[in-house]
Amino acid sequence: MRSFFFLFVSLLLSACATDRLRVVPASEWRGFTSAESASAAVFREVNGAVSKEARAECLRQARVNNCDFTVLVDLNPRAPANAFQTLDDNDQPVIIFTRSMIQSAQNADELAFVMGHEAAHHVLGHIDQQSKNAQESAAIFNDLGKLHGENGKDLERTQKLGAEVGVQVNVKTFELEADQMGTIITYNAGYNPLIGAKYFDRLPDPGDKFLSTHPPNAERVQIVLETARKLGLTQ
Repeated sequence: MRSFFFLFVSLLLSACATDRLRVVPASEWRGFTSAESASAAVFREVNGAVSKEARAECLRQARVNNCDFTVLVDLNPRAPANAFQTLDDNDQPVIIFTRSMIQSAQNADELAFVMGHEAAHHVLGHIDQQSKNAQESAAIFNDLGKLHGENGKDLERTQKLGAEVGVQVNVKTFELEADQMGTIITYNAGYNPLIGAKYFDRLPDPGDKFLSTHPPNAERVQIVLETARKLGLTQ
């Protein structure tokens, strides 16, 4: 059950692509075309700097025990631009970038900001928190289903609905917290989070939709600006 919830939460946090992953370590990614090779070179540099700072911040925060990040590249050419954080079988943090995500970034600062944001989810213990919320909500829905005489497949569907509802608890707050911590990680790694956050300008705005997994882009930009000012950065 634990592994199911970790996977379930990871996918909801990241809107992960459904195609089977074919991955290589970021340090080994060289690209398949000349244009992609140039992006891969920048990505490797960003990975080295951000992974180091993410680990340092993880140790400083001391919220989780596992601070050794692995960054991978999803080789699937059909996977949309996306980056997400999950855990491996040993509960070590893994960040996965799709090829299109790497190519869609306009500069190293954007890559660093996205990587810093994903690392921040782990540093702040969000997957564990979301997993706990999902399990508790699934248990409540399970009890309600039994009270209404459900069993078998019907009860299983109710449990899954409960898990989905549980995952939504504080999910937008977690995204904003990751933006704030991601800004700090990006800055400490030697990149400009204000430039990096320009990536939001090209993302569809989820607005304030019910059950949306991400807050409005304006809120995300605002928390980056506020955090950057505290770090001494101005536009």
